[in-house]
Amino acid sequence: MKDKILVLNDNPQEQNIIKNVLGEYEILVAQSYDKALEFLKKYSNIMLVFVDISSRHLNGFKLLSDMYQYPGPQSIILAETTDIENVKEGMKLGALSYMFRPLDGDALKSVMEVHIEKIDEYGFKIFNPRRAFDAVFDTAPIGIAMTLGKCPFVDINYKFLRTNSKFEQITGRKKEELLSLGWKDIITPEDFDEEVENCLKIHSGNCTIEKRIRKTDGSLAWVKMFVVSISNVFSSIPSHICFVHDITAEKMIEYNLIESERSKEVLLTHLPGLAFRCLNDENWTMLFVSNGSYELTGYYPESLLNNRDLSYNDLIAPEYRDRLRNEWDRCIKNHETFKHEYEIITAKGERKWVIEMGQPIYNDQGEPEALEGIVLDITDRKSVELNLRYYFEHDRWTHLKNRNVLEKHLYEDYMKGETVKRAVVGVNLGAMYFITLSHGFHYTQEYVRNIARALESLCTDNITLYNTYEYRFVFYIKGYKDKDEIALFCEKIKSTLDSVLGVERIGGGIGVVEIDKDNEYNVDLILRNLLIASERTVNGKPTEFEYCFFDVEMEVQMNREKDIQNDLNKIATTNRNDDNLFLLYQPIIDLSSNKIYGFEALSRLNTKKYGVVPPLEFINIAEKTRLIIPIGVKIIRKAFGFLKKLENMGYGNVNISINISAIQLIYSDFAQVVMNIIDEMEISPDNITFEITESVYVANYDKVNEIIGQLRLIGIHIAIDDFGKGYSSLAAELGLQANCLKIDKFFIDSIMTTDPDKAITSDIISMAHKLGHYVIAEGVEHEEQKKYLVNCGCEKVQGFLFSKPVSEEEAVRLLIEMGTD
Repeated sequence: MKDKILVLNDNPQEQNIIKNVLGEYEILVAQSYDKALEFLKKYSNIMLVFVDISSRHLNGFKLLSDMYQYPGPQSIILAETTDIENVKEGMKLGALSYMFRPLDGDALKSVMEVHIEKIDEYGFKIFNPRRAFDAVFDTAPIGIAMTLGKCPFVDINYKFLRTNSKFEQITGRKKEELLSLGWKDIITPEDFDEEVENCLKIHSGNCTIEKRIRKTDGSLAWVKMFVVSISNVFSSIPSHICFVHDITAEKMIEYNLIESERSKEVLLTHLPGLAFRCLNDENWTMLFVSNGSYELTGYYPESLLNNRDLSYNDLIAPEYRDRLRNEWDRCIKNHETFKHEYEIITAKGERKWVIEMGQPIYNDQGEPEALEGIVLDITDRKSVELNLRYYFEHDRWTHLKNRNVLEKHLYEDYMKGETVKRAVVGVNLGAMYFITLSHGFHYTQEYVRNIARALESLCTDNITLYNTYEYRFVFYIKGYKDKDEIALFCEKIKSTLDSVLGVERIGGGIGVVEIDKDNEYNVDLILRNLLIASERTVNGKPTEFEYCFFDVEMEVQMNREKDIQNDLNKIATTNRNDDNLFLLYQPIIDLSSNKIYGFEALSRLNTKKYGVVPPLEFINIAEKTRLIIPIGVKIIRKAFGFLKKLENMGYGNVNISINISAIQLIYSDFAQVVMNIIDEMEISPDNITFEITESVYVANYDKVNEIIGQLRLIGIHIAIDDFGKGYSSLAAELGLQANCLKIDKFFIDSIMTTDPDKAITSDIISMAHKLGHYVIAEGVEHEEQKKYLVNCGCEKVQGFLFSKPVSEEEAVRLLIEMGTD
């Protein structure tokens, strides 16, 4: 039994996107709160609920509020980009995440990968990074808060999006209260003076700051916050996560050390760490060490005093020693207090993270005679921070750095003004998807790990490997000589992949983008061009790898498609009768009378930049972008307008044939839209033919047949276009409610080169007649073809023998000249 996904939504287009992307689940669509609740009561295997909160009549918020009664499914909000406040309200009611419109298939796939626990064939749950993140988030021993906005402090309109219980404890506020507040509401006003500078630090990646928080009882708590800027796949709004550690006790200790020497002994006795006084020498020779030394380091104070058994410098992890020395030198020179985090190695050989806070003690001559301070254990806090950062920066399966880190490195090298030659090489293994289908998820993931290890063997000091997406890897190369060196490296990648793939003979693409002054500032452009280059080669031989460099030609083609898409978008979003989209008409001849039976309407696009664009090109772009739906309606209106013109001229029996895209046909309101236009323009549906290709009904047979039935009921003719070019079966033909079959030009051309007794064109015509269809032959260019078709009983023909596609005016002239039945 398939797991189910419930969708509370009344938008048919979005429903279709969800159904198409999530085909492996059973999609339950509810267009009301009551229906959604009925599904929740009826089915126990609903895994996820998409809740539309934009349409008030759907009562999305009420459903979110009532879902606590059904603990199984989780919920994801669907909202407009302007619904920020509603999204936050939905999150308070327990929603797991959110998606903004327009709904995108790739983003939807990402949501499913992040939020749904998949089950393998043995019944084991596969690791879900989002659930792991939630577990760490909710049980962390430090406070954690998430916010939206360019800066969590300066952007005062953004409030807390999520907090954990430790954060509530630190702030002394309940979760419900916190979610209605922002940082500006709980941080003391005096601490806002440095926020602009802190915001700039956050934009560079992260920053550490200290603030005072006002509790509800009026008391203050000192906190140390490590703020990380994170990317959000569900929205273009920046996000931040803040790790909050209560340092009130530490601040009190620091304050008391400064304020009163008299209380030092009491403080040192109860100090949760190590207090010290030492010389400013190379060994940090200890003059005083508190009793907390043993718990922190595993050494008694006597072992460290005057370097009896070892010096404090010996405890410091080697990689931090120079850094610690430089920071103390800076603080001594500037008469500043000292604060630094580093690792020590205990007597048991364990590493611990510590924070050291102190200050220099100067003599009367202003020279430092000693250093005093405390060292506290922060290992637990650091562990949480490092684990969360690891999830943000690494792929779960291959443990390679991910796209976030690659983007960061590319940007940092640009900001440093890196002068060496740089390039990125992308490896596209999209065909691994088919291995997953045949062998399962775990088998594929192990394979990907092996591939990652093999590719890592190609890394050097100047070559770094990243796992940027599922089945995609990127090498970042610095300091290469020329293009030939990159080409040689691509050959090494091919050889490595050939050796590791073994019996699983799949192919893929390798793309290369060289980084120069024209693109180095735009990381998104670099990675987009890399994807284009790798996709260009991935469609080559199915079991081989090819590589190519991104070049001007690819960019030109990409820009051409973008320009055409912009032109189509203007046509789709304007109400005026745009002449850039126009129709030509090719006459269809009735062979029994040699008169015009009707015309096929053929769409054309005229652009300012490229002139007339071939139909196959702009129709393909329109279908990819779903602009075919509004543009298709415009084409229908133009064709119906010509039909109305002919009826007004007295040609009331001329047929107009229009090609219909699969996307148009299965759009939920297609039949109703057509009927509304027919009623509006007052034309006869008996004079209309819609042409559909075999591929349309093979992929969506039942749905297409249902819609065809609705159109046939009002008198519209349905023709199967390009018959024989696709892969339909006679069984499908027999069950389809069409009444016309159009033979593809391939079979008409074969009449000129094949023995008439052996040509199968006559068999196709005979078969169509037995199915109750009349036949139109396309692409007739020779008299011999016409004679053959007449002898075979073909009813109608079209092609250059009679006329090429012509304008409306020329079509009317042909009608007057040739006549009609």
